[in-house]
Amino acid sequence: MAQGAAVLMPAGLMLFLGAWGIRRQDAIWRDEAVTYDMAHRSLADLWSTLLHVDVVHGLYYALMHVWFAGYDATFRGAFGDAVGLRLPSVAAMTVAAAGVALLGQRLVGRRAGLLAGFTFALIPVVQQYAQEGRSYAMVCALVVWATYVLVLAAAGPRRGRWLGYTALMLAACLLHEFAALALPAHGAAVVLARLPRRVLRSWLLASAAVLAALAPLAVFSTRQSAQISWLMWPDPLQLLTFAVLAVLGIACARVRIRSRGGPIGLRALGVPLLLLPTLLLLLLSHVEPAYVDRYVLYYVVGFALLAGAALARLLRPADGRGQTRGRRLRRAITVVLLLAVLLPVNVHLRSPDSRVDDVTAVAHTVREVSEPGD
Repeated sequence: MAQGAAVLMPAGLMLFLGAWGIRRQDAIWRDEAVTYDMAHRSLADLWSTLLHVDVVHGLYYALMHVWFAGYDATFRGAFGDAVGLRLPSVAAMTVAAAGVALLGQRLVGRRAGLLAGFTFALIPVVQQYAQEGRSYAMVCALVVWATYVLVLAAAGPRRGRWLGYTALMLAACLLHEFAALALPAHGAAVVLARLPRRVLRSWLLASAAVLAALAPLAVFSTRQSAQISWLMWPDPLQLLTFAVLAVLGIACARVRIRSRGGPIGLRALGVPLLLLPTLLLLLLSHVEPAYVDRYVLYYVVGFALLAGAALARLLRPADGRGQTRGRRLRRAITVVLLLAVLLPVNVHLRSPDSRVDDVTAVAHTVREVSEPGD
């Protein structure tokens, strides 16, 4: 299999899954409605609003403002508002899937990269946020590519690579502050890989630069902390999703995997990325409730890398014609069962009922039953 195909195929699957049912019957839930409203304000009005509320999403709203300036003039009449809201997230998750495949390929091999990319695209929570007009897909993509650049920098320390890592992580953190929780996972990978001190020193300098640049926004945003006062103890379903992926990911990490021998191994990177961001956010939530799974969505990248490598090992071609036929049959059965399990979930994610509310339905109902003077 060509190197490019192992990257393009998962990206193509993610693009297809992101485009499938993207309109969701034109249902838009409250957070997406906020994005639409903020993105359609003038930059001056947006700035004055951010001084009082939602400053943590300011960069995302500004990017969406620029996006809608072109979309509304060209495509809105043909595709509508819902598609315009979600297309940037679909594109971001497509780029993220390509990055996951490239990471798996770099760490283990082409087959592992291909399967890691497919695993990432098939995870329901990835498909969910690929079809939401919020920043989480963009943050996930930036963390994926920052992780890839980190692996490159560890293999051949160059100033340009560390500058790229710093820029990607800073962009992710400016889009959402909790992207900073990927930094400890990256640091753990550097330490577990027992890299030379100069690599650790470079990572520390890059992380310090990211946190220093993020600090003014983080300090100012504390004035608006009442925005997340609705958060209480984490949602049990979200915790269950993390627990299942964590257990499966650790089990995959125990599979004997033949890595490519790079400076950072699969387990040293995959396990911290899977576990640390969520665990640290849960720990912070004991001080002030702040846990929502989408804030650390990129943790699924760690699972996809571990699962892809384990699948590549378990489904590797066998010697002997009979054994090969048996393995092909087991592969086919496994794929059919997996799709049978995921299909109902995937269909539900593309229905209006998959989100907590639908503000467009409320607007239509008010328009239908209201009378002049109400």
